[in-house]
Amino acid sequence: MHTKSVGQDKFQAHDHYWVDELLTEEHRLIRETVRAWVKREVSPVIEDYAQRAAFPKHLIKGLAEVGAFGPTIPVQYGGQGLDYISYGIIMQELERGDSGIRSTASVQSSLVMYPIYTYGNEAQRMKYLPKLGSGEWMGSFGLTEPNHGSNPSGMTTHFEDKGDHYLLNGSKMWISNAPFCDVAVVWAKDEAGVIRGLVVERGMEGFTTPETHGKWSLRASATGELVFDNVRVPKENLLPNGKGLKAPLGCLSSARFGIAWGAIGAAMDCYDSALRYSLERIQFDKPIGGFQLTQKKLAEMITEITKAQLLAWRVGVLKNEDRATPAQISMAKRNNVDMALHIAREARQIHGGMGITGEYPIMRHMMNLESVITYEGTHDIHLLITGMDVTGINAFK
Repeated sequence: MHTKSVGQDKFQAHDHYWVDELLTEEHRLIRETVRAWVKREVSPVIEDYAQRAAFPKHLIKGLAEVGAFGPTIPVQYGGQGLDYISYGIIMQELERGDSGIRSTASVQSSLVMYPIYTYGNEAQRMKYLPKLGSGEWMGSFGLTEPNHGSNPSGMTTHFEDKGDHYLLNGSKMWISNAPFCDVAVVWAKDEAGVIRGLVVERGMEGFTTPETHGKWSLRASATGELVFDNVRVPKENLLPNGKGLKAPLGCLSSARFGIAWGAIGAAMDCYDSALRYSLERIQFDKPIGGFQLTQKKLAEMITEITKAQLLAWRVGVLKNEDRATPAQISMAKRNNVDMALHIAREARQIHGGMGITGEYPIMRHMMNLESVITYEGTHDIHLLITGMDVTGINAFK
């Protein structure tokens, strides 16, 4: 029995510039399907799980059923065969519910299924993708290390060729889905120092996934480590078509695209709650929404959401045309997450003291977004990606 939270999900969407007219009928249908699922399955329980710092594993089946796992992967491999705007819309609706739930789907889709599909061979695709698409298997993505976050090229996780297998050693940190993953796409250096992808499976001797506790953010998402102590990995588990740092960064571009859409969902939830509260909360004999400073906050919120919607839509069109550059995706990720975090903070103020309680989603979104603004490229690193793009000069070194 899953505990119901106090609040009822009264969310209404806000589309100030009629951006819906830029979407197809299929896009809108997908959105309504996922939105209805979030209202029915996620919203009633998410506060309880976040308060307990537990992951609602019972939602995995539903995530698969609404197409959240591998939306852009072809149908014959267990995906949905949808376009990238559909993927973005699904991420937006999931993050409207909770960033942690969206993270679970993002990792499965962009960081596990995508690299196996893109860099794997046919046997690997058939072995892993259908089970990942159905949620029977859950995956994680091992790139970040304890001492190598923004600089993944410095990774020390490595593997040696032992004739009939590879021997993998090292560790990865801050890994979503790690504690319960069935497979992990792990990036490690070969004996020549070239970064390669390996599929490591639960049950391989020496492979452990300790959970990370004590988080104030993404509390309803499971985070952990991937530890490899002389793990024997079969040679057929090496992804043959991805070499160098470009391979994992390609996965991150896909995930960052999803985040650019997802953050809008969190922002819309905060704005919608703040707008409703401002019309119901009476002070000095009138709704606080009637005061200039509250209206300023609300007007700025909907302006920023509208700009973010147009940015996400445009990068979605470019992604569908296979023209979106990593720098363009970077800009959308950085702008939209920053926007959502500002909106969460302003919404908290509109709610006054009630904004810190679990009766409203504001504080949960705010804390979650503190992770989202850092993972998959920090706020500052994305700024430097844009800087390098416009000047041609690399400021990373």
